[in-house]
Amino acid sequence: MLYKLRSYFSTAELLLWGASESVIILSFFLFGGESPLSLVASVIGASSLILAAKGNPLAQVLMIAFCAMYGVISYSCQYYGEMITYLGMTGPMAVLSLISWLRNPFGEGHAEVRVNRISPREAAFMLLLSAAVTAAFFFILRALGTASILMSTLSVTTSFIAVYLTFRRSPLFAAAYAANDMVLIVLWSVASFHDRKYFSVLVCFIAFLVNDIYGFVSWNKMQKRQEAQLSGSFS
Repeated sequence: MLYKLRSYFSTAELLLWGASESVIILSFFLFGGESPLSLVASVIGASSLILAAKGNPLAQVLMIAFCAMYGVISYSCQYYGEMITYLGMTGPMAVLSLISWLRNPFGEGHAEVRVNRISPREAAFMLLLSAAVTAAFFFILRALGTASILMSTLSVTTSFIAVYLTFRRSPLFAAAYAANDMVLIVLWSVASFHDRKYFSVLVCFIAFLVNDIYGFVSWNKMQKRQEAQLSGSFS
């Protein structure tokens, strides 16, 4: 098992994965340790991101589990925007992304998705659609009395763009998730100020930000490698 991990992940990836999980677990026991669900969700989420950086469809399976647990955590903090976003949008889109990634492998027998480029026209459509989703969610969240409504609404916007790009297999999905991480760092900083048991969730998203930045770099390298291989096979 250890040999397979070392052969699949680079040393840098293993270090990033190990450091992310260690920081998450340590912060959980240092600051609260009262919500095991937060710990499990964070550990699963960090594992999902390192697999996503490799373009492995298993990442989407873990993301589905993370969404379910994170929705419960958000409900407990009255972050209804987060709850609705992850249970009603990010989770279902992760299911669609899993199907998309499984249907578009790069090469036979490889657990790696084929990277895709979206056109400027599709990007414009995505932005218009995200604006419509944001407007609709703002009124829904306001009606529910959501805490930190502006940041919660911004989280909806960045989450929608991220899940759309994930479904479309674009390297930009990781950049969109990094933007979403920054929004969530602000949200959970506020929650942690009022209740230190949420500090471990804050640390989780700080770790996610680092992983998503790495994922963006990794996918751009993967895209160049795949395109070079495909152009070589046709030459």
